[in-house]
Amino acid sequence: MRAANGWKQYRILDTSEQEKLESWNGVTLVRPDPQVIWKTPRRLPAWRSADGHYSRSSSGGGSWAFSRKLPESWKMQYAPLGLTFKIQPTGFKHTGLFPEQAVNWEWMAERIRNAGRPVSVLNLFAYTGGATLACAAAGASVCHVDASKGMVQWARENAALSGLTEKPIRWIVDDCEKFVAREIRRGRKYDAVIMDPPSYGRGPGGEVWKLEENIYDLVELCSGVLSDDPLFFLLNSYTTGLSPAVMGYLLGSVLKPKFGGGVTADEIGLPVEQSGMVLPCGSTAIWESGK
Repeated sequence: MRAANGWKQYRILDTSEQEKLESWNGVTLVRPDPQVIWKTPRRLPAWRSADGHYSRSSSGGGSWAFSRKLPESWKMQYAPLGLTFKIQPTGFKHTGLFPEQAVNWEWMAERIRNAGRPVSVLNLFAYTGGATLACAAAGASVCHVDASKGMVQWARENAALSGLTEKPIRWIVDDCEKFVAREIRRGRKYDAVIMDPPSYGRGPGGEVWKLEENIYDLVELCSGVLSDDPLFFLLNSYTTGLSPAVMGYLLGSVLKPKFGGGVTADEIGLPVEQSGMVLPCGSTAIWESGK
């Protein structure tokens, strides 16, 4: 497992009974996590005095309960890359950031810095822009695409907080699949693709998206937007049951016949202070040239 252990202002303090106790730059939150199937004792007092607790409803969804009045949002830094993010609890348990992705940000930044040439990156399902900012800070030009106008605006705020407003970033609000199809027709090419698709969703016309059923076709489509000498293709998944090996096989079957290179795939995770172990937080498969 690849662990994102470079955080100073984000910490997982403990995990137990499908919940995790986190500190977001001093704000303690308890949030659901289906991976936490163990029932270890909750010895830390912070479990009982957390600033916010998100509970799921038996009828679907969930809600926050706060023990004190929190600011609407606050800032958190990822020092290794000099990035700053706005943190804000949302109605869907999220905070606007997936800290485990820092291990991928660092990998991509290093690959871009060492490329020895200009690099253009397409970031799909780009959310609040963690990967976008990491790539831009490393010197790449980035096209950031997400279907949510609110998430793209949040990403722009993060770029401003990180001092990256003047970097060559295109901010696009669009359906990712339709956007890629248009880019192919326009003849636009990218040296790297980042893809962080949802497990399940519905399009504006009610179309159902299921990762397991749609991801192969989407990866194949995106291979058509890669340049003649691409650098990498990174695919994330939070879908339970979709193993890293399956994702790696998928990337290899689409990309290696066209571009050679090689594929690696692994879980990514975050260290837990109380246990000293690493909490699995998803999977990443990476195709890269020159392997």
